[in-house]
Amino acid sequence: MKTLVAALAFTVLFASVPAFAEQLQVGMQASDWAFKDAGGKTYSMESWERRVLLINYVDPDASDLNDHFTDAMKKAKDDGRLTNENYKGIGIADCEATWKPNFAIRAIAGAKAKKYNTTILFDYDASLRNAWGLRKDTANVVLLDKNHVCRAIIRGRVPDEQVEKLVQLAVDLQGK
Repeated sequence: MKTLVAALAFTVLFASVPAFAEQLQVGMQASDWAFKDAGGKTYSMESWERRVLLINYVDPDASDLNDHFTDAMKKAKDDGRLTNENYKGIGIADCEATWKPNFAIRAIAGAKAKKYNTTILFDYDASLRNAWGLRKDTANVVLLDKNHVCRAIIRGRVPDEQVEKLVQLAVDLQGK
């Protein structure tokens, strides 16, 4: 009887905990996804095939958390260190993580897209957060090489001392 109770308790305990068997880590191939932009156009990682891909996966309530990092990446692009042929930075809004209505999320995303001259996509059901084991209620930064292998992942705010290292990593990955 004790064994049955223990097994039942174990099952209930772990059945309620999300399983991240596929949690994305450095060195792993990133699973593909498909999301729409505000205009309804669908994009996936294959949309930017053979490019280094920076994904800012963000709870709209934390949309400014990593602006210091995104500004540094934009500067590297403006300075010619990152090129359109070899690099693409995008944003994906974690719409499920916020209380904000979708029209407000699209307005925030539109301002970011204009500021950074980029594409912003919408994950309405947190499918990518769950698939990759990203953190809820914050920003996540994922840097993929040209073969979509994860080369860096920050769950939360990018520490100031890591900003230039990540920029340089993206620059270096363009040549590989």
